Amino acid sequence: MDSTLTSLSMAAAPPEDEALRQHVRAFLKDALRDVPADVRSRSWLGYDLDFSRALARQGWVGLTLPTRYGGGGRSGFARFVLSEELLAAGAPVAAHWIADRQTSQLILRFGSEAQRQFFLPKIAACEIVFCIGMSEPDTGSDLASVRTRATRTDRGWLLNGRKIWTTNAHRADYMCALVRTSGSVESRHQGLSQMLVDMRLPGISVRPLRDIAGDTHFNEVLFDNVELPVDALVGEEGSGWKQVTAELAFERSGPERIYSSLVLADTWLAQARAGSADHPLVLATAGRIAARLAVLRAMSLAVAAKLDRGEQTDLEAAFVKDLGTEFEQSIPEWVRQAMEAAPGPAPSAELLRSLAYVTQICPTFSVRGGTRQIMRGIIARGLGLR
Repeated sequence: MDSTLTSLSMAAAPPEDEALRQHVRAFLKDALRDVPADVRSRSWLGYDLDFSRALARQGWVGLTLPTRYGGGGRSGFARFVLSEELLAAGAPVAAHWIADRQTSQLILRFGSEAQRQFFLPKIAACEIVFCIGMSEPDTGSDLASVRTRATRTDRGWLLNGRKIWTTNAHRADYMCALVRTSGSVESRHQGLSQMLVDMRLPGISVRPLRDIAGDTHFNEVLFDNVELPVDALVGEEGSGWKQVTAELAFERSGPERIYSSLVLADTWLAQARAGSADHPLVLATAGRIAARLAVLRAMSLAVAAKLDRGEQTDLEAAFVKDLGTEFEQSIPEWVRQAMEAAPGPAPSAELLRSLAYVTQICPTFSVRGGTRQIMRGIIARGLGLR
């Protein structure tokens, strides 16, 4: 077997990190006591700044950041345990998720010391909200086709272009934007850089986009001669592709690529136990969910271990995302079929609302963070198939 397929060894959270789980569960039991399943089904798309700041007061935002920057100084395993519990419960984590998951890691690894000192404590305290500007109209997941351009000036950079599908741009204080600082679209990976953009600057327009479920977390962002300071640049000019590749490993391999439909599954199982637990299709569906979840969780945890060691995980992260989002998208149909086949009490209104929401939104699961076609292209290249 190709060594790339055997590079993920089994991993488990150390006891000191696993011990965090009980404290998080107790916190969430109280914080989410009166939140219905259909609201919790929004999972990591749920936005509640007060909730995120309550997590920050527990020391659970910026958990892996060094303590000198206001973080918890914990391992990636601790954040994995925390993320699992938040997502499984359907906690509204969108206000801090992007900054905590990847922008803070980008700044820590590639940013200047001044950028670390300014941004990281604010991220850990949930004092600022970040969005990510990667996708663009007509380019989608093909990030190498980015057209938004930052041109060097005497005073810094002049930014022009458009971003789309930018989650929470209408709420964000800053954007981490992938832009072209040299070359042309034909240059592909060459000439790309990342900029930290203050969303309050003149020349920035944000247009919310309503999704099929009626939510407006997506946005189109337009930059019209936006003047950025010199220190908006992250790392070296032209190193944006290397940075984004490292950044996307965090985005593509975490529990959020596995657990987006889990509140629905748990809500259905709780009702099934009360009336049709012995039905063959109910048992088969529950077993299918549990078996696939166990395998995907083991894969995601193994990637977390590699990330914690600072190793390259592009290929492995693509596997987790592709298989994980396929699993997430399958759950609502599995649940619907089991509900229709099994006798017993009529489904609760809460369960039906949760099923309706996840059914509507699940097509986006395989788009966010890179489409399935992009993931399979990465996998094919990593396996030497193209």
